[in-house]
Amino acid sequence: MRDDRPAGAASGGSIAHPVLAGVVGSVTGFASSFALVLAGAGAVGATTAQAASGLLALCVMQGALAIVLSLTARLPISIAWSTPGSAVLITAGVLTHDFGVAVAAFLVAGLLIALTGLWPWLARQMTRIPAPIASAMLAGILLPICISPVQAAVQLPLLALPPIIVWLVLSRFAPRWAVPAAVAVTAVAVVVAAGPDWAAHASFAPRIELVAPVFAPLVVVSLAVPLYLVTMAGQNIAGFTVLRTYGYEPVPARLILTSTGLASAAISAFGAQTINLSALSAAIMVGDQHTPKDRRWIATVTAGCCYILLGLGAGVAGALVSASPPILIESVAGLALLGALITAITGALADPAGRLVAIGTFVTVASGIVVAGLGSAFWGLVVGGVMWLVLRAGRRPSPA
Repeated sequence: MRDDRPAGAASGGSIAHPVLAGVVGSVTGFASSFALVLAGAGAVGATTAQAASGLLALCVMQGALAIVLSLTARLPISIAWSTPGSAVLITAGVLTHDFGVAVAAFLVAGLLIALTGLWPWLARQMTRIPAPIASAMLAGILLPICISPVQAAVQLPLLALPPIIVWLVLSRFAPRWAVPAAVAVTAVAVVVAAGPDWAAHASFAPRIELVAPVFAPLVVVSLAVPLYLVTMAGQNIAGFTVLRTYGYEPVPARLILTSTGLASAAISAFGAQTINLSALSAAIMVGDQHTPKDRRWIATVTAGCCYILLGLGAGVAGALVSASPPILIESVAGLALLGALITAITGALADPAGRLVAIGTFVTVASGIVVAGLGSAFWGLVVGGVMWLVLRAGRRPSPA
């Protein structure tokens, strides 16, 4: 949707609108998926302190980068953590419980993103991955997490059902706040269930923990490659599409990919996963019709400042997640990812001629298999690639 405001309105407008859009975008983005980030880190062996350190590093770096890039380019460039990347980590618990190995994967994935920005050939190859394969891989990663609300409702009905009911009601009347409200209700349920001593041994002060990378080649490849692919396909490419849809051309793709990739590599030592161009929360700020197009960068600068402030509460978030049953946190994460699952499945099955390839990729990834030390996301790509070559190579695309 392009900006249709009259040309004379381009330089006016109140600053209150973009500031409010930035606050809403950052708060909803944080509240909707911080539990997923912490759960992903915990699944691959992070302690509560290491997971909170990673969340703090993510918030500070993505906030600072959004401020610098938006001010430099005078474009609404919103930076976020990789939500599908966190989903990869949650399903990767069968591969490793050594967080140092995961940190090495974060480092490699960040360098691959930076390399994509510096090497045009690699960027072109990324855009040529068949949509049925990329979308089906993401759907297969998301499926085990998205069934968590069902499992939690059976295992812990008194704790899990209230957030699900709140999410369902607000999905009808205030969709933007459905997941944050479910997170808030879950937090209340955890505090009530855990009792007054739920945070007795937690440190609420912002704290950084250094984690040395451990390079176990097969596990690092099995984590880093899917993390890189879903971040590029599910976040960066989608983020570029949002900017172009609203008429922001040219988009400084090389600058964004290089800076986010190098920043991801830099903060990996603090237990943080990859950061990237935002897609979902960016739409709140980029699509703010109350603000002239050339002033919407104020929203992303505001969001960057908010993320830095929100990062200071990472210790509280970590303590809350630590006091909660793991299935309850995964349940909230599953609610947050249902929209992404719908998008991934829709994209995977959009082309009738590619549906068999998509289903083959999807069931392989969703199976959770580990073969030769490599996880199901990696093998899903292999299976999808082989099926594509056998079934589709040399054929003309089907007519629209």
